Amino acid sequence: MGQATIPVSAIVRRCERAVVTAYRELRDTGADDFSAFRACTTLYRVHHPEASVQEARRLVAEWIDHHVVHGAVGPTPGCDCD
Repeated sequence: MGQATIPVSAIVRRCERAVVTAYRELRDTGADDFSAFRACTTLYRVHHPEASVQEARRLVAEWIDHHVVHGAVGPTPGCDCD
């Protein structure tokens, strides 16, 4: 999968920025997609312990798809934090 590079600083939410950064770094160091996804779901839940596993998986998948797969820079759906 080709990863488009957007400036991580363009991502407004801290948890979203952390997830996208972690996913990219894990993949760059050889982690498979599923392992990186699981780690990022856990990371999201560290930022948001109130989130269900299903909610965390949905948001992480949307963010990875938006920022990494499509290389989009616009706003994404997600949590209300900043």
